[in-house]
Amino acid sequence: MEPGLESLLSAVQRNCHISDARHAGDYTLCVYLLKMREYYRWEKGYRFDDSVCQSDVGDWLRERESLWERIEDEPFEDLPLDGLCYDPFDDRAMNAALNPHGLVYSGGLGQQSTPHFFLGKLLRRETRADFTVLISETEYARDLTAPPAMTRDGTIYIRRESLRRMIWERFEEWRWNRLDNAMGRALGNFDFDRDAGAALEAMTDAMLESVLLHEKGEVLAGQQLGPEWEQMLAAMPRSKTAFLLRAVRDHLADSQSTLPGLLAADDDAPLHFFFANLTHLRKHLFPALATAFDDWTASGRRAALEELLPSSTAHWQALAQQVLEVYRRDPASSAAAIGELIENSKL
Repeated sequence: MEPGLESLLSAVQRNCHISDARHAGDYTLCVYLLKMREYYRWEKGYRFDDSVCQSDVGDWLRERESLWERIEDEPFEDLPLDGLCYDPFDDRAMNAALNPHGLVYSGGLGQQSTPHFFLGKLLRRETRADFTVLISETEYARDLTAPPAMTRDGTIYIRRESLRRMIWERFEEWRWNRLDNAMGRALGNFDFDRDAGAALEAMTDAMLESVLLHEKGEVLAGQQLGPEWEQMLAAMPRSKTAFLLRAVRDHLADSQSTLPGLLAADDDAPLHFFFANLTHLRKHLFPALATAFDDWTASGRRAALEELLPSSTAHWQALAQQVLEVYRRDPASSAAAIGELIENSKL
């Protein structure tokens, strides 16, 4: 990182701490402790396979929670750069100033309107007709939740370091039992047993395109659904209905972009990885997809998956519009009706 940007780095990280202070308690205790252990590794610069001292982690955790108590009610800081101050949510202006320095910044709202901030090394920038892609590498500042990808105001952010960490976590989960499942088949394309570090780097590079395909689908879904969908989701209380809504949009994005892109490529690993990371809720809403996946793994033919795409796109588009119609009739009390509609509209 270039000299002279220390104050910017400090301000971004402080905003990360403020967001964590307000929202770290949203996790269950088990998930919280796992995330904090991983956050400790990142902050101290440990590799994924390095052992860490439990007492050191405990001391750090107490210090971090003490910091959160002190700053929880403080406002987010403006960001100093080149003699100017930037709003921490003004991604466009920040990246216009930072990209020439080889840096990328994001400040936006994630699930349940939780703020996320990060500052990283810019790996590459791509400009497309409808959006810009910013791919980061090393992360210099981040919060507890570090999603591998986000889309905001026509810009797709892909965080390679966060993707690499997610793949490692999936690998660690899988190797406890080494099941012959989608994750095992995805990992089997890379030699983790001989050189886990090299395999992790290779797999991360291989999965970047699938992450980008999903985010492209998110851009397309956003254009189709319009701002009303985001307004509805923001107004929805934290509930199963909110998760159902996200699952519907994810299926719409994947049916139009992720799956067609993965099926067009001559590489099975990203396709297995996609299925390995489908949530139980998404499988519950789309049992036909699981059936088509089973057919592919049993026969080696992708025909069932390819034939499913046109009908799935039409289904999720129609369902999303029905959801919006229910919401328009009664915005304040529509959650239960929307949840029932989605549950009764499995494909």
